[in-house]
Amino acid sequence: MTSEVATGFYEKHESLSFLLYGSVGAIELMRLVRIECWGGKMMKSISFIMYRRSGFSFSYPPLDSYALSSPILFQKSGSMWVPKKQKSSGGWRPKKKIYHRDHELDRAIDLQKKPSLILQLRSIIQSQKHQSLLLRDLEKEVGFVQKWNFMSVIEKYPTVFHVGGGSDRNPPFVTLTEKAKKISNEEADKRVLMEPILVQNLRKLLMMSVDCRIPLEKIESIESELGLPQDFKKTLIPKYPEFFSVKDFNGKAYLHLENWDSSLAFTAREERLVCEGVLNSSAAQKKVRITKDGNYTGPFAFKICFPAGFRPNMRYLEELQRWQRMEFPSPYLNARRYELEDPKARKRVVAVLHELLSLTMEKRMTSAQLDAFHSEYLLPHRLLLCLIKYHGIFYITNKGARSTVFLKEAYDGSNLIDKCPLLLHNDRFIALTGRREINSCTVKPSSQIVT
Repeated sequence: MTSEVATGFYEKHESLSFLLYGSVGAIELMRLVRIECWGGKMMKSISFIMYRRSGFSFSYPPLDSYALSSPILFQKSGSMWVPKKQKSSGGWRPKKKIYHRDHELDRAIDLQKKPSLILQLRSIIQSQKHQSLLLRDLEKEVGFVQKWNFMSVIEKYPTVFHVGGGSDRNPPFVTLTEKAKKISNEEADKRVLMEPILVQNLRKLLMMSVDCRIPLEKIESIESELGLPQDFKKTLIPKYPEFFSVKDFNGKAYLHLENWDSSLAFTAREERLVCEGVLNSSAAQKKVRITKDGNYTGPFAFKICFPAGFRPNMRYLEELQRWQRMEFPSPYLNARRYELEDPKARKRVVAVLHELLSLTMEKRMTSAQLDAFHSEYLLPHRLLLCLIKYHGIFYITNKGARSTVFLKEAYDGSNLIDKCPLLLHNDRFIALTGRREINSCTVKPSSQIVT
């Protein structure tokens, strides 16, 4: 409807214009207008004319369907009722909450794409009987779509992959170059160094769960993130019967903890505080004022890394200081003992998520992987909102095929600070491509490659 038609409509109901100055309020006239208006486009024209003719001195934008459906507060000023702004937002609508992006952590996802393909292809080649793969069989391993990405990698990095054959009797195949084979043969030694770390991390995972048991299929879903070998159920678990056992429960195979060790009930956050000397009694009693970056020196504080564009006000920092000083139960205590409505229990959930990410090689997991352990660790139903709320501790990126949750304190820019022996070995292998600085990535078995 054009503005001329809207003007005629207003003049038709000019007798109702006194409502703008009466005690009923302008919203009553808008409701009458809405009865005879059927299109959403004409509402802006009518509301603009009404504000222009009503004689109000404030300059608000025209009302829309949202404003009509929302309650508008009025307060009396002399004999005239004027709209009252909402105190919470300072305007008609609440302020939009912006999730600040961390471009360096987004870049970490982009940097892993090519190394991930290279390490996956190496894993596929090593799994073959003769340490070589026929190019015609590549599609069977990774699917039709992914095949072309791997073909591009083979062509681009001749220092890593060698293509041979090509005759009628000898079809083309791909294998590792001599330098790549030499570095790959060192992986067995790195696996030996990783075994005590893996056993300890598995025990800590089970100790944090409410029943000291986790379904095997859920552990398999994060085996790459933990650094477990693909055959850990046959090689690693039976090797330590004093720590682990596999038992069936309700038709599912569960990994059970056989031996509780109190010395392992020590989180990565507490280890950092010990290194910094914060858990010392004299240091814990000092009253330290919180800084603008949100960090607080105390035995129950978390490392905060605000995004670059985030500017907290004083009220936010004061609330954060109270939260940082608040005591909370250890993640290794049974979660059933606490009600989630308790603020201390909610802070404990943050500590559980922090510890779960700390037990992975790259200090990150997908949001779907974290949510899969909801029942084992009694995580909140709105896990995503919890991660967003504590954006100084965790970071969620939608880069890549799946959303990934980072532990921010574990990264310096886009590079992981502390790397395990297996990640350092992968860095050496990727260095054959000529990349000087990369962000290590985990290797997915060929059965888990998404096509």
